[in-house]
Amino acid sequence: MADITQEQVLTALRTVKYPGYSRDIVSFGLIKEVQIDGTAIGVLVELTTPNRELGEKIADAARLALRDQLPGLTDAHVQLRVPVGQASTAPSKGGTPAPVSGVQRWIAVASGKGGVGKSTCAVNLACALAQTGARVGLLDADIYGPSIPLMMGQNDRPTLTDDERLMPPMAHGVRLMSIGLLIGQDQPVVWRGPMIQKTIQQFVHQVAWGELDYLLIDLPPGTGDAQLSLCQTVPLDGGVIVSTPQLASLGVVRKGMAMFEKVQVPLLGLIENMSGFVAPDGSRVDIFGRGGARDEARRKGIPFLGEVPIDPAIREGGDAGQPVVVAHPNSPAGQAFKKIAAALIEILRTHPVRRPGGEIAAKTQ
Repeated sequence: MADITQEQVLTALRTVKYPGYSRDIVSFGLIKEVQIDGTAIGVLVELTTPNRELGEKIADAARLALRDQLPGLTDAHVQLRVPVGQASTAPSKGGTPAPVSGVQRWIAVASGKGGVGKSTCAVNLACALAQTGARVGLLDADIYGPSIPLMMGQNDRPTLTDDERLMPPMAHGVRLMSIGLLIGQDQPVVWRGPMIQKTIQQFVHQVAWGELDYLLIDLPPGTGDAQLSLCQTVPLDGGVIVSTPQLASLGVVRKGMAMFEKVQVPLLGLIENMSGFVAPDGSRVDIFGRGGARDEARRKGIPFLGEVPIDPAIREGGDAGQPVVVAHPNSPAGQAFKKIAAALIEILRTHPVRRPGGEIAAKTQ
């Protein structure tokens, strides 16, 4: 009888769903080590939360999946590693940490490179969603270069709840959390990868987000520690990618799309930012070209959410803490962000949604 391979082990473990979610434990990055000795297997499962009861459920399901799907298996040892030194969070009915269970939709806003206006799009999209009456949060995951506090005009330090969780301040109807709210304005963050991962986990599990319809996460550019940590920490409903029309930007954007695909996060769509400048006389100048992101979305078979023109009011509003969709909602840029928010809402209507009790269903209204 042939020895069991690592790929066979991972295939079996991909059938084990994280309790309360539709994603499996392999795509969440919980499988840290696989050891094979002929027909005996050892698997290390590492949690991102200190909920041992949840871990035991996952370990039991993993053992069962290995025994059911690997004929000839003689021993399946699943070791559980639970993080220590973190504040405990009470599990919800579905077995997941309470701070996560109150959020209906987790949406990452990303870009393959800097300078394309990703944070500007994240801020205005969050405000546009809040203007529809939705409960919205915005998490700044750019640990090295946090810009959300400036763009939202909010510098209040978060307070602590009775159970010692951070209470996110609010601006323009959006709840905010950023490392920029916790450190001095000019203080640099000089951390290695593990510290970034721990901070993002704390922003997810130790912030009192409350009940939210949407939590947008503004990722740093690229495909580094913050992006991977986030994909392993929360069950993202999908990613939105921001690009400019020019080929140089689109070439790097493809790497960002490939990263989301690799960690099995659906691509909800592309936004084309800086899509032409409309002069006071009404004439249009396509400084960076036009239509590149639309063509790329068509090529990849994913939705094109819309294009945002170059408008000095966007920069002015970001510097003043007044996003253009708030300060100038009827401007071409303000209307563009509102249309993008409406398109995103429509796309999410048919995507699976997590209920507080852990039930997975399709939202149709």
